[in-house]
Amino acid sequence: MSCGNLIMVIKMELRIRDLREDRDLKQKQIAAYLMCDQSLYSKYERGERPLPLELAEKLADYYGVSIDYLVGRTGVKRPYPKK
Repeated sequence: MSCGNLIMVIKMELRIRDLREDRDLKQKQIAAYLMCDQSLYSKYERGERPLPLELAEKLADYYGVSIDYLVGRTGVKRPYPKK
């Protein structure tokens, strides 16, 4: 993994955790929404497993942010308009 990719992964880990904690949600609740085990979701938050794009999309929709925000490409939370 290149240094640039590592930075994006770290930002994503922090953002998905911060978004969850800002709403006072437990990992178990988000894992249930994503239909995965809590231990797997915990690995996504810690960066031990890559978050699949389909799950990143679900999280972005759930939190009302863009995928670019989740991965740290922008500081703007607002999602893009749907087609």
